[in-house]
Amino acid sequence: MNATGPGSIRLRGRAWRFGDDVDTDQIIPARYAIYSLDERRLGEHAMEGVPGVGPGWAQRVRPGDVIVAGSNFGCGSSREIAPIAIRGAGIACVVAASFARIFFRNAINLGYPIVQSPAAAAAVEEGDEVEVDLEAGVVRDLTTGREHPAEPFPPFMTELMRTGGLVPWVRRRLEERRQGVG
Repeated sequence: MNATGPGSIRLRGRAWRFGDDVDTDQIIPARYAIYSLDERRLGEHAMEGVPGVGPGWAQRVRPGDVIVAGSNFGCGSSREIAPIAIRGAGIACVVAASFARIFFRNAINLGYPIVQSPAAAAAVEEGDEVEVDLEAGVVRDLTTGREHPAEPFPPFMTELMRTGGLVPWVRRRLEERRQGVG
């Protein structure tokens, strides 16, 4: 994550386009979860189940790239490993028209940034350079110069992103209380 100002979280990378209803078995086929829970190993197989993608997609991803997708991204089972696999592939953020509720919760709990922006999902093209400002709620297509509104993260969710997710946030809060800070 790039912090580009006081309190600002901005992510920048090349866009990878996906359509509607990308489910968790397409994001990371179940056969890979059986032999490893290692983020990088899962990342090697991210998005392989999406029709027309197949093996090798993750090897073309540059660290910091962004997935831009249609509606209902992450539908299907409640696999927590779906956002882990995407992150393991080097994808910094997912921008979608909408997210399946369980994927949204899993991503936030893991401290993985996702942004809902129907406008960006409709306009950003494969290969465009994009910048996502999580707190301002803006997706900038640096290739076209257009800005698209997104739902900004509320302060608590921003704090979860900064601390790496719910578990590290709870650990920090417990330590603060133990030390009499919180």
